Amino acid sequence: MLLDHVAETQPPHQLTPPGNSSGKRDIRRNKIVEAAEPFEISMASNAEVNGDSDTTNKGSMWVLDQKLDQPMDEEAGRLRTMYREKKFSALLLMRLAFQSLGVVFGDLGTSPLYVFYNTFPHGINDPEDVVGALSLIIYSLTLVPLLKYVFVVCRANDSGQGGTFALYSLLCRHANVKIIPNQHRTDEELTTYSRSTFHEQSYAAKTKKWLEGHASRKNALLLLVLIGTCMVIGDGILTPVISVLSAAGGIKVRSPGMNSDYVILVAVVILVGLFSVQHYGTDKVGWLFAPIVLLWFVLIGGIGIFNIWKHDSTVLRAFSPVYIYRYFKRNGRNGWTSLGGIMLSITGTEALFADLAYFPVSAVQIAFTTVVFPCLLLAYCGQAAFLVKNHADKTVLQAFYLSIPEQIYWPVFIVATLAAIVASQATISATFSIIKQALALGCFPRVKVVHTSKKFLGQIYIPDINWILMILCIAVTAGFKNQSQIGNAYGTAVVIVMLATTLLMTLIMILVWRCHWILVVTFTSLSLIVECTYFSAVLCKVDQGGWVPLVIAAAFLLIMYVWHYGTLKRYEFEMHSKVSMAWLLGLGPSLGLVRVPGIGLVYTELASGVPHIFSHFITNLPAIHQVVVFVCVKYLPVYTVPEEERFLVKRIGPKSFHMFRCVARYGYKDLHKKDDDFEKKLFENLFLFVRLESMMEGCSDSDEYSINGQQTERSRDGLLTNNGNTTTSTVDLSILSVDSIVPAKSPPHANNTVSSYGQMSSQNEIDELEFLNNCRESGVVHILGNTVVRARRDSRFYKKIAVDYIYAFLRKICRENSVIFNVPHESLLNVGQIFYV
Repeated sequence: MLLDHVAETQPPHQLTPPGNSSGKRDIRRNKIVEAAEPFEISMASNAEVNGDSDTTNKGSMWVLDQKLDQPMDEEAGRLRTMYREKKFSALLLMRLAFQSLGVVFGDLGTSPLYVFYNTFPHGINDPEDVVGALSLIIYSLTLVPLLKYVFVVCRANDSGQGGTFALYSLLCRHANVKIIPNQHRTDEELTTYSRSTFHEQSYAAKTKKWLEGHASRKNALLLLVLIGTCMVIGDGILTPVISVLSAAGGIKVRSPGMNSDYVILVAVVILVGLFSVQHYGTDKVGWLFAPIVLLWFVLIGGIGIFNIWKHDSTVLRAFSPVYIYRYFKRNGRNGWTSLGGIMLSITGTEALFADLAYFPVSAVQIAFTTVVFPCLLLAYCGQAAFLVKNHADKTVLQAFYLSIPEQIYWPVFIVATLAAIVASQATISATFSIIKQALALGCFPRVKVVHTSKKFLGQIYIPDINWILMILCIAVTAGFKNQSQIGNAYGTAVVIVMLATTLLMTLIMILVWRCHWILVVTFTSLSLIVECTYFSAVLCKVDQGGWVPLVIAAAFLLIMYVWHYGTLKRYEFEMHSKVSMAWLLGLGPSLGLVRVPGIGLVYTELASGVPHIFSHFITNLPAIHQVVVFVCVKYLPVYTVPEEERFLVKRIGPKSFHMFRCVARYGYKDLHKKDDDFEKKLFENLFLFVRLESMMEGCSDSDEYSINGQQTERSRDGLLTNNGNTTTSTVDLSILSVDSIVPAKSPPHANNTVSSYGQMSSQNEIDELEFLNNCRESGVVHILGNTVVRARRDSRFYKKIAVDYIYAFLRKICRENSVIFNVPHESLLNVGQIFYV
C-alpha cells in the first residue's frame, strides 16, 4: 500500500493546521474553550525545542493542549529500577585483564615495528641521538597512555563505553548541549541515565550556563566531537596500513634482493583477507587474540632484555629526562620534527579508550601496568641498544627485525604479522563502534548494522563502511609505498584525536566529576603542553603525507555535518508543524472520517502532539483505522536502555478515540536488529497498559483501598501471563502502583464494593482487549513519513549545495526507515511531503 501524495510545505514559521488559512488560530468563543486568547501553533513547539517546559504562554488553548497531551512523567517514574555496579572477583578480574590484551592493546603493542625508522628516516648521525629519542619515548609512554588515559580518561567512560561520543553523551546528560532537543525530563528516570547535580553558584553551574547560553557553543562542541570521530575513522584506515606493511617488511630482511613491490603485494593480500572476514565478527576468532598478543609482548620484552645485555646496557640512562634536553639542544629543528616519529610510540592509545566496552577499567589498568607498559619499555630499550652499536641507514629501516636473534627470526615474524592483524582488527572494530554511535545520535547516514554476536551487544559489522575502509587502505598502501609518509599521516590523525579528548575531558572534570579548578587546570595544561608539542611537529610534515588523514577527515566531516544539519531541520519541521490535541479533539471520536477496521502505526519523531504527517494523511484520505498508535522511536545519550524500561505507552484523548502513544527509547549501543519482533512487543505493551489502566479505573472511585508493595512483582508477573503464555515484553508500567490492591480497614460492606468495581473493571478490560485484538487481526498498517528537504530559492549557494545535492544524495543511498523497522512491504504506507529550509 503506498500513498505518494507530495505536498509542498512552507517554512516552519509559516505552517498552519489543516483547515486554517491564517498563521494564528483566533479562538474566542468555542465549544471547547471559552474566551481563549489568540494562539499560534508553534507556541508549544518552540517551548519544547528550546527545552523550556515552564513556558510563559498563558493562552487557554495552550493550557487545554497540555491537559490533553501531558508528558509521560508518571509512566517513566514507575519504570526506574535500582542499578548496582558489578563487582568482580580477583580471579575473574585477572581473566578479564588477560582477555583485554587481545582487544584493547593490539594497536599500541605493534608500535615498536616502525617507531625508530620514522624517527630517523634519514639515518642516525650520533649514537647519543638514539638515547635522547629513547628518553622521549619513555616519558611519552608514561605521560600519555599510562597517566592520562589508563588512570584518568578511562575513568570517564559512559557505563563502560569509551570514545569521543561516550564523552559527549556524558556532557549531554549534565548540560543541555544536545543540538536535537528530543529529550524530556522523563528520560532522566532511566536506570542508565546517571547524572550529578551541583550548587547553583558553583564553578560547574557557571560553566553549564555558559555552554547552554548560545547555540554557537553547542555547535562548536558538536564540531569538536565530529572532528575527533573523523580522525578515529582515519586511524581505522591508517593503522592496518602501517601495521601490516611494517610486519610484511620483515621478508626483505631475509631476502634483501626482493623488490619492494612484492612486500606491498603481500600487505595488500593480507588487508583484503582481513576485511573479507569482518562479517564473521570478532566473537568467532576472538579467542585467539589474547594469546597471540600476550605471546607478542613476551617476545618483544624478552628480545629487548637480550639486546640490552648483548649490545649496550648504558641506554638505560635514558630514564633521566636530561637526555631529552641534550637531544633538542644537539639537533635543533631536526629534533623537533622528529617528534612526529616519536609520537607513533603512543598510537593506539585512542583505540585503547574506544575499545573499553567489554572490560572493567580495573582489568585494563592491571593488564597495562603489569604486561604492556614494562614489555614496551624493554622493547624500545632493546632496539635502542642495538642501534647504538649498529646505526647504519639500512639498519634503522628494519631495526626491529635485525635485532631479533637469528634462531627465532621466523617464529617472531609470524607472530608479528598476526599481532599486526589483531591490531588492525581492534581499530576496525573501534571504527564500526564509533560510527554506530554517530548514527544513533543523528550524525551519520543510516547504514546497515549487523550484530555479529549473540553474547556481546557491541560486536557489530557495517558492510558499507568495511568496504570503504578496505578500498582506502589499499589506496594508501599502493599510493605511498613509503612507511615514513604513512607514519606522518598516522601521527597527524592520532594527535588531533588526543587534543579533542583533552578538551572534552576538561568539561567532564568540571561538569561530571566536579573537580577543583586547580586539578582541572593542571590536567589540561600538562596534556596540552605535550600534545600541542607533538601537533606542532606533525604540522611540519603535512606535505609529506600528513595531508592524508586531513583529507579523509574533511570528507567524513562534511558528510556527518550535512546529515546532522538535515536531521535537525527535519526535527524542527516536525516540532513547528505539529497539530495541537485541541484541534484533534474538535474532530470528535471519528476524527471526522470513516474509521476502518485495523490498527494504524504512525511513526513520528515527536514524543508529544499530533505529527504533521497524520494531519497531512487524513487531509488527503477520507479514512483512518479504528485504532491509531503514534510510535516514537528515539535515541538517548545513554549507552543502552534496559529492556524493562524501553517502552512507554499512554492513551491520547478519551477512550472512544482509541488513540495511543508509544515511545520506544534506545541507547547508542542498542540495535533495532535485536528487536525483530518490534511490532509484537509494542502490542504486548499496549495490551498490558489497557489491563493496568482498567485496574486503576476500577478502584479510583474508592478511598478504602491501599497498595501492597510486597505483591507488586507477583501481580506484574500475573498480568504478563496471557492465555498460558508468559510474555517477556518490557512495558511502560505506568500504573504499577495499582498492580496489587487489597482492602485497608474496610467496613463490612466493602467486599461488595470491591466485587462490583472488580466486575466493572474486568468487563471494561475484556471489551477493549477484544476490540484491540479484532483490530489487530483485521490488519496492521505502518504509516511512515517520506519528508523531502529542499533549500529555499533565496538561500546561499553553499546551503543549496549542501541540502539539494549532498543531503539529497545521502538520503537516496542510505537505508529507508521501513528497512530499519523491519516493516513488511505489503503493510507499508508512505506519506510524502516537501518542506523548505
